[in-house]
Amino acid sequence: MTPAQEARMAMRRGEWRGPTVYRVPGYVQTNLVVLAKQEAYDFLVYCQRNARACPVIEVTDPGDPEPRHSAKGADLRSDLPLYSVYRNGSKEGDVEDIRSLWQPDHVCFLLGSSLSFDEALVRAGVARSEQVWAYDTDIQTVPSGRFHGPLVVTMRLMKPGQAVTATQLTSRYVYTHGAPIHFGSPEAIGIDLGKPIFGDPLQEIPSGMVPVFWACGVTPQRAALKSGVPLLISHAPGHGFITDISSDRFCIP
Repeated sequence: MTPAQEARMAMRRGEWRGPTVYRVPGYVQTNLVVLAKQEAYDFLVYCQRNARACPVIEVTDPGDPEPRHSAKGADLRSDLPLYSVYRNGSKEGDVEDIRSLWQPDHVCFLLGSSLSFDEALVRAGVARSEQVWAYDTDIQTVPSGRFHGPLVVTMRLMKPGQAVTATQLTSRYVYTHGAPIHFGSPEAIGIDLGKPIFGDPLQEIPSGMVPVFWACGVTPQRAALKSGVPLLISHAPGHGFITDISSDRFCIP
């Protein structure tokens, strides 16, 4: 059994409920969105129009929770450590399993996550950020149907030279958000460091460090809040789905 399979089985058994940040290196991690079939087309178009934030890796058939092309044998109803549930534009809460919420017409979207390239950054000499944060921005995504809302970004802290290396390296990882969309002043893209979606609040950027921002797969969750769809289920921020895809083979050479 591979490390990715072992991780998913631990989640299925309820033995792993924590974040997947910096865990199971070498495998592509994804964000999850589950919608009713009637909402799926507009959402697919939303992803196509906002590919930096929502790079589609796999879409399941209606009613089928198995991602047959990226993690054969997995069950997207139980093989993540934590899920977020949204109803009619409001977050209902987080749950550890969504089998009781599953409907016969549900379609699952797996969207590439920047957590997939952290190991490659370390190999290139970019030290791991103490944390990975997620923030809302004031950049608006391109709407599709009822789906619209702000771009969400992940933030890592690096030394200036490392930020240049990270930009060059991650430009190859186009299926997991690609190069950063911004680095430098958080305020320039509407970020309040004290109000992260995920991660500990910050008062300021530490001296000698540069904040680097990548488009984030939490963006669809914000679109769900804006759209008011009857039911949307997603990964909880920082709690991704671990596929069987090798990160080093899922990029531009």
